Amino acid sequence: MREGLDELFMAEALLEAERAQAAGEVPVGAVVVSPEGEILGRGHNLVITTCDPTAHAEINALRQAARKVGNYRLPGVTVYVTIEPCPMCAGALVLARVSRLVFGAGDPKSGACGSLYQIVQDQRLNHRLEVVAGVLENRCREIIQAFFRARR
Repeated sequence: MREGLDELFMAEALLEAERAQAAGEVPVGAVVVSPEGEILGRGHNLVITTCDPTAHAEINALRQAARKVGNYRLPGVTVYVTIEPCPMCAGALVLARVSRLVFGAGDPKSGACGSLYQIVQDQRLNHRLEVVAGVLENRCREIIQAFFRARR
């Protein structure tokens, strides 16, 4: 059952990635989902639009979710993101006490949840997340690869 839900919510993250692409941003999308299955936050990259190097999809979705629940800690939530989070976003997931991370495509150049680093499962930190990789991986990889192919 969880697998079907993972695909459903990853499809929502892909919609966010499409919004980023339409805005001329790198197409990465994220959603934060409660244990009950409610989307608490949505985000896509807005780095260029906002001139803010921290405006990654995950950060924007976490900010929206935290405002909605009235707490910077988000225990029990699952974050769905189209691309493996970078070190900054992985750190934010740990600090927010997110329970589970589901991502689509790995990021061999800056991924911090398995590719280059293991921030979200580092035993030295006081919180670790369950990680599921590869959900709708081909769709997630294709949207970002097509974006960069078009820019070259």
